[in-house]
Formats: sequence, structure tokens, C-alpha cells
Amino acid sequence: MSTFAELYTPLLKDVIAQKTREQLEQGADALAYAREYAEKGKPEFVLAYLLQVEATDEVKRSIYAYAYERRAILSEEKAQAFSRQFHRSFPLIKTGAQKDRLAANRVRQGQEIGV
Repeated sequence: MSTFAELYTPLLKDVIAQKTREQLEQGADALAYAREYAEKGKPEFVLAYLLQVEATDEVKRSIYAYAYERRAILSEEKAQAFSRQFHRSFPLIKTGAQKDRLAANRVRQGQEIGV
């Protein structure tokens, strides 16, 4: 099985990596930030912090997967709110949520994410 870093470093966006490095240079706690961004459903930021933290791959996968699951939940809530507001469905948002759930499952299994 590949390591967390081997699997997911290619997904890291340079601009996000730079922002997280700046925060870490100022003394930020990478694991705390990863958990905070996971709760907000921001897997891109979670990944950037997790690649900088000393933790087991299992812990990293769990937090990273949770970020995708959380984003799926938040997306579905947004789709429901938009449906009520605009009186129509938003299938693309729901499709995005399904992709996030699939990504979460793949991360939990230690597999690549088909982005």
C-alpha cells in the first residue's frame, strides 16, 4: 500500500501549499488546522496541512476522508436550500456530493482519488 504522501501529494495545489506553509511558519498547529478545515468541508486545505504533520497514515486518511464527507453533506444542504429558494433541482451539486463520498471511501481504503 502506498503512503498517504505518495498517494495525495500530486493533488496539492501550489497556492494552498504556500498559504499553509506561511501559517505554519507563524506557529500554527497543522493537525488542529487540518481538523478545523475538515469540519468546514475543505479537503484541499486539509491535505496541505496533513502533508506537514507527523501522524500515522491512518489518522491522516481518516481526517482527509472526513473532509470529503463533510463537503458532501454541506453541498447537499446547499442544494436543498437552493431548491426551496428557486423552486427547481440542482443535480450538479448532488453529483458533486456523490463524487465527494466516493473520494472519501477511496481515501479510507488507501486508494488514489480519481480527480
